Amino acid sequence: MAMPDDAELAELRRRRLQQLQEMQTSEALNAQAYAAQEAEARRRDVERSEVLRRILTSEARERLGRIRLAKPDVAASVEQQLIALAASGRLQRAVDDQTLRALLERINPERREIHITRR
Repeated sequence: MAMPDDAELAELRRRRLQQLQEMQTSEALNAQAYAAQEAEARRRDVERSEVLRRILTSEARERLGRIRLAKPDVAASVEQQLIALAASGRLQRAVDDQTLRALLERINPERREIHITRR
């Protein structure tokens, strides 16, 4: 009577050990995939920063940095447009602060003006 219980217990232990090994293997694969994605994202960020450093003057980079703090979505859009222009060869010289401001005006023209009326 003790024999079938021991065999059943051994089988349960073997199955549980197999499950744990499979979980460890899948976790290791997930960790590797995550690390690869992180490395790819870092590489893209470095590449993007390098391109922007080449095509923007220091004043324009400073302005874009301030915009990134206030409105990250607008800054990302401007960066994407500038990188696309540089990739297509349509930028003949470095983008200065005035040119960046003009680009920002075209992207976000609906500037709200606040009028205060005192009575």
